[in-house]
Amino acid sequence: MNTPWGFEDFDAHEDLHFVWNEECGLKAIIAVHSTHLGPAAGGCRFWHYADPAQGLTDALRLSRGMSYKNAMAGLPLGAARR
Repeated sequence: MNTPWGFEDFDAHEDLHFVWNEECGLKAIIAVHSTHLGPAAGGCRFWHYADPAQGLTDALRLSRGMSYKNAMAGLPLGAARR
């Protein structure tokens, strides 16, 4: 997998975490797009991706979308996606 900065959808995300718990088999990506308007808010998606790059792209796109959605709704929230 490339570094996240090379992904078209990285779009200057503020924070990005890759989490792995061997005991339960969890592999997760936490993407925070923006906290400019307030604390990050978002949700979780439980999905198995054939390629880890697909999971990263999905997390980046969804967190950015939540930033825009919260801003357009006039909410004092940024966005994150796990």
